[in-house]
This record gives sequence, structure tokens and C-alpha cells, in this order.
Amino acid sequence: MGKGVSVVIPVYNRVFELKRAIDSVLKQNNVEYEIIIVDDCSEADIKGVVDSYNDERIVFMRNSENLGVAASRNIGIRASKYDIFAFLDSDDEWLPNKLTMQLKYLDNSPVDVVHTEEIWIRNGVRANQKKIHKKTGGDIYIPSLRLCLMSPSSIMIKKKVFDKLGLFDESLPVCEDYDMWLRITANDNVGFIETPLIVKYGGHSDQLSVKYRAMDRYRVISMFKILNTLNLSQIKKEATVDMIKEKTLILLSGAEKRRKIDDIALYRKWLKDCANYLSIT
Repeated sequence: MGKGVSVVIPVYNRVFELKRAIDSVLKQNNVEYEIIIVDDCSEADIKGVVDSYNDERIVFMRNSENLGVAASRNIGIRASKYDIFAFLDSDDEWLPNKLTMQLKYLDNSPVDVVHTEEIWIRNGVRANQKKIHKKTGGDIYIPSLRLCLMSPSSIMIKKKVFDKLGLFDESLPVCEDYDMWLRITANDNVGFIETPLIVKYGGHSDQLSVKYRAMDRYRVISMFKILNTLNLSQIKKEATVDMIKEKTLILLSGAEKRRKIDDIALYRKWLKDCANYLSIT
């Protein structure tokens, strides 16, 4: 593999947004890159959008069935030709110099992953990030337990990270990014660039965070997986169990109000299981 960046863009039906995303990559200067568009079996003519650019750097791939964003990113990763990856959600866009600044950061730092500050647009209006969403670098595992603190569109990551930890978990319909970032930050530091280098757009009805309201359910599943598969320090193990308890109690309360018998049983089991991890040192 050569020196360059493989940009992976999974897409499902977002024609206008995809054009904006591709255009923002093509504005990146002084960087060798490829753009891998993975069409997750869209009804829209995604290939027509890609063909309109007539750019050999843009690679089009189409899933024969709808596989989800995790599988689509993984397909792009496997098809790549470079050792460094950058992901871009089809409804987001990059600001100029994102790739050059991140490559420079990786060249001058011992970390294998770097993310950036971001600008948020909600329903066409710039939104201020709350304190809970504050981005940072270093050892961010514990603050990342509550919610995803790194956006896929802001990430640049070396291939060797995936070689070590595996790809995105395709069993998760949402929170596959949360799961990946926890696996990364469990034992490694990450870099952070304070300059906003991406614009994230939200508020549209087809976002997965809108479709899947009980996202904490999948975060808890991910945290249990982390406990079962990774060697965490005692402090991180305890923090993980505490967060599982906190999120599960909220899920349990909601299930009890809606009289979801199966969910109630599952969440009570999760709370009981927490004791097993704290007894292991």
C-alpha cells in the first residue's frame, strides 16, 4: 500500500448531501487520496452521482442488499489501497485542509488516531455544543463511556489499528462508532485538533439516531463486550460497570412504564451481571 488516504463514504439515498460531501473531499489540497463510495443498496441513483464527476480517484461500490453503515464502512476499508483512513458520513462535509492537518499531526505524534473539533448545523441553523459534548485528546476512555465523543467524519486512523482491534461491529444497528472508539481508547491515547475541520448536519428524519431512540441499549451491549474482550485497568473496569448500571436503570424505568416484559427481564439480568465483573480483579 502507498502513502495516501483512503476516504470511505457510506451512503443510503442521500443524493444532494452526497454531492456536498464529495465536493468537500475534492477541495482537499496537497494530499494523495481515493474516495470509496459504498452505496448501501439505495433506491436513489448513487452511481449516477459518482459517474457525473468522471474522476478516477472516486471508486463506486454497491451492496446487493441493505447491510447497514458498519458493514458498508468495512467493505470500504477492505477495498482500500492506502494505510490511512478517513471516514465521511454522507450528510457531513469537510473543511479545507482537514486531511493535510491530520496527516501532519500523525507524522509528528505517537498516536494512531486523531480527531478534530466540529461545527454543528441543526435544521439549517448553527448549534452550540453542550459541555457534555466537549472534545479532547489523550486518554478519553472514561468520558467516552457516556456518549460518543468522536465523530466518524472527524477521524483519521491508521490501518494497523483495525489490524489489531478488528473492524466495525456489524451486529450493531447503531452505536457502531461508539463501540469502535471505546475499543481504541480502552488502552491507547488519541490525538485532537482544536480547529473545527468538519461540518456536521443534523435534524433530518433518516438519521439513525432518530430511527433508534433507545441507543443506550446498544451502548450497554458494547460496554459488556468491552468488559468481556479487552484487558481494562481496574479504574476503567469500574467506570464501565458504573456506566452500565446508570444506563440500564434508565432503560429499565422506561421498560417498566411501557410494560415491556421481555425488556424488563433483560435489563434486570444486566444489572445482576454487573456484580460479576466487579468481583474479578
